[in-house]
Amino acid sequence: MTAVDTQFDVVVVGGTPGGIAAALSAERAGRKVLLIESHRHIGGMSASGLGKSDVEKRHLIGGLFREFTDRVRRRYLDRFGEHSPDFALCRDGYYFEPSVAEAVFDEMLRECSNVSVLTQHRLVRADVRQNVLTRIEIEDCSGASNKNVATVARRWENAEAAHARASVATDKAKPQAGSERHFWCSAGVFIDATYEGDLLAAAGAEFRLGRESRAEFNEPHAGHIYFDYQAARILPGSTGEGDELLPAYTYRLCLTTDPDNAYVLTEPPRGYDRGNYVGYFDDLAAGRLSGPKTMKPGRGYNPAHFDTMVRALSVSEIPNQKADVNINPRPLGFPFAEENVGYVNGDEATRQRICERHRELTLGLLWFLQNDNDIPSAHRDIARQIHLPLDEFTDNGHFPFQLYVRESRRLKGEYTLTEHDMTTDAATARARPDVIAVGEFPIDSFPCRKRQPHDTVVLEGYLGMLDSVTRPYGIPYGIMVPRSIDGLLVPVAASTTHVAFSSIRMEPTWMSLGQAAGTASHLALAQGCQPREVVMETLRGTLKKQGQVL
Repeated sequence: MTAVDTQFDVVVVGGTPGGIAAALSAERAGRKVLLIESHRHIGGMSASGLGKSDVEKRHLIGGLFREFTDRVRRRYLDRFGEHSPDFALCRDGYYFEPSVAEAVFDEMLRECSNVSVLTQHRLVRADVRQNVLTRIEIEDCSGASNKNVATVARRWENAEAAHARASVATDKAKPQAGSERHFWCSAGVFIDATYEGDLLAAAGAEFRLGRESRAEFNEPHAGHIYFDYQAARILPGSTGEGDELLPAYTYRLCLTTDPDNAYVLTEPPRGYDRGNYVGYFDDLAAGRLSGPKTMKPGRGYNPAHFDTMVRALSVSEIPNQKADVNINPRPLGFPFAEENVGYVNGDEATRQRICERHRELTLGLLWFLQNDNDIPSAHRDIARQIHLPLDEFTDNGHFPFQLYVRESRRLKGEYTLTEHDMTTDAATARARPDVIAVGEFPIDSFPCRKRQPHDTVVLEGYLGMLDSVTRPYGIPYGIMVPRSIDGLLVPVAASTTHVAFSSIRMEPTWMSLGQAAGTASHLALAQGCQPREVVMETLRGTLKKQGQVL
C-alpha cells in the first residue's frame, strides 16, 4: 500500500481541550505540530455539551485554561454588554455555549501558523522500534455514512481552509489525488490526548482498565462500593473488590428555554422503551428526587425541579437562554450504568453501536419526561420548557457529537496517582520537585452498575463529590510518562487509579496537563532527550512563566 509519510516535531492525537492545549503550547514554543481529531469538530466535551467548567477553586488552574476562559468572557462581553444577565451567566467565562467553546478553541489554533489540524481522521496503528514510538498510521474516514455516531464521522480538514492561513505542513500531509486514504505521520514526540487512550494502547504501553481493589493501594473508596453521598459514609455491601466496570457514560446536553430556538421532539427516538425510565417513579415516591441537604453553586441544583421527575436531570443556566444539562446520577432509576461495557476495546462498529444506544437512551429520557402520561402534568410542563437548540450541533441533528467518556484506559506510568495523593494533607505532595499542575476537583465517579434488588440508597460505584476529604494536590509529571515506551506523553488517560481519575478527569485539569505535555515535548526536542528525561527545573520554570499554577 502506498502512503504519504509526513514529519512533524509533535503529533497530538485527540482534539480534546487537553490535546488543544498540548498543541498550542508546543507550537508557541516554536514546534511544527499536527493535531488529529476523529470527529468533525474539535473541543471534545467542552464543545459537545459540557457548558460549565468543573473548577471549585479557580485560583489553582491558570495557564491556557485561564486564557480560554478570558476569551470566552470577552466574547460574551462584546456580544451582550457588561450589565446584561447573559454576560453574568457566563460567570467570567467559566460557563459557555458549546458553539462558543469551539469557536474560541478554533480561534486559538487559527493564530498558530505551525499547527495543522486534521478532523475526521482516526488512528490505525503505531510503529514502535526499540521501545520508541516513531510514527503512526492514520486513516481518512470522511466517507463514513452515519454522521450521528461520534466514532465514525470523520473527514480531512485542510488547516489552510479551516483556519484561513498558509500551512506548509498540511500541504505535505494531505494525500494527493488517487492516493490511499491511509498515511503515516512521524514525529519526535507523540501526545495521546484521547479520552480512550487509543494511542497508548496502539503503542503497546501498559494500562489499567476498570477499578482497582481496595487492597491494591489501600484506598478506602476503591473497588465495589456503596457510598451514601448524603451522609458521606461507606455502606454495608461494599466489598472493595476490583473489576473491569467503568463509570457510566452519558451525553451532556445543551438545551434551550427559548421557544424560537427550540427543536421540539415530535416522536420518540428509534428503539424507545419507557421501561428504561419507570424506575424514576419509585425515586419520586421515595424522595430521592428531592433537593440536596446542602445547596452548593455549580452543581446543577434547580429548586423548581426538586420533588419532580425533572430532577432526573441536573440543569445549570448558561448564557443565551440555554442550560448545561447533565444526567443526575443519584436516582436509582438512572438507566445508563453498564451500557458502556465493551466500548473501550471495541472495534469501530462496536463503538458506533454503543454511542447510538446512549443517544437513544438520552433522547428517550427527554421524550419520557415531556410526554409520558403517567408523569404528573405539572412535571411535564416543566420538562417542556427545555429543548434541543436549533443553533447548536447543526450538522448532527442538534444533538452533541461526543459521547461523555468519563473514564477509559489509564496509563501505567512512572507514577500512579492514588486517592491518598488527594485526600491527605497534600502540602508535602505539592512541594514535590516534579509537580507540573494542581488538581482541586473533588473525587466524583458516576455509578458502575444498574439498580440491584437490594439497592435502596445509591447505585453501586457512585462516589458523589467527596468534598470533605479531597484536598488540592500536586500532580507529578510521571503520571504522563509510560513506564517502557519512549516518545510518548499521555496527559488525558493518565496514570492514576480509578478513584484518583475521578478527580483529575476534568477538562480544566486536562488542559493544565496538556499544556505541560506540549511544553515538555518541546524541551525534549530542544534537549535531545526522551520526554522522561526532561530537566524538571526547566519544565517547571517554563510553565510558571506561562501562568501555570504549580
